[in-house]
Amino acid sequence: MGETSREEYKIQSFDAETQQLLKTALKDPGAVDLEKVANVIVDHSLQDCVFSKEAGRMCYAIIQAESKQAGQSVFRRGLLNRLQQEYQAREQLRARSLQGWVCFVTFICNIFDYLRVNNMPMMALVNPVYDCLFRLAQPNSLSREEEVDCLVLQLHRVGEQLEKMNGQRMDELFVLIRDGFLLPTGLSSLAQLLLLEIIEFRAAGWKTTPAAHKYYYSEVSD
Repeated sequence: MGETSREEYKIQSFDAETQQLLKTALKDPGAVDLEKVANVIVDHSLQDCVFSKEAGRMCYAIIQAESKQAGQSVFRRGLLNRLQQEYQAREQLRARSLQGWVCFVTFICNIFDYLRVNNMPMMALVNPVYDCLFRLAQPNSLSREEEVDCLVLQLHRVGEQLEKMNGQRMDELFVLIRDGFLLPTGLSSLAQLLLLEIIEFRAAGWKTTPAAHKYYYSEVSD
């Protein structure tokens, strides 16, 4: 599936008017309000966890199109401003909607994964992403399988990049994860399995050995 068709596939989850807005942003970004486009993408990401896992690719495509067309970064600025607002209100979001919170963490990690400056991850996102992962590693989050699952998935996706940007914070995060695993207060057996898997994954240099993959994923499927 080509890049354009992949973007159009993801756009299908929007209403017709918004689909047209996003298609135009991808092909002729100067013809639309790019701050509005950024808000539309963030709003949808907070409601749709499937979309939040892939929205970074669309954001990257719009940024590239705008840069090529006009040499500007209106969309990126609008996107980062909105991310900062949601980040600052993350505790309220988590209290209001666990799904919305999980979607937000997935989205900000996806943006961190895709957006680059001089072929490097954006420094401005490193600490906010870490802060979200630290929140997921707190005891009252580890007791919820949705948050444990989100934590482990995001570490699989961006853990190695994050560690290169700030190794000390990754060490501190894994102290919390190990404590959570070793002092299981209300942890489900699945949550314990996921935490052990991510501890071993990092210890193996952010790689899964065939034996570990067979063990963990046969357990998860059971």
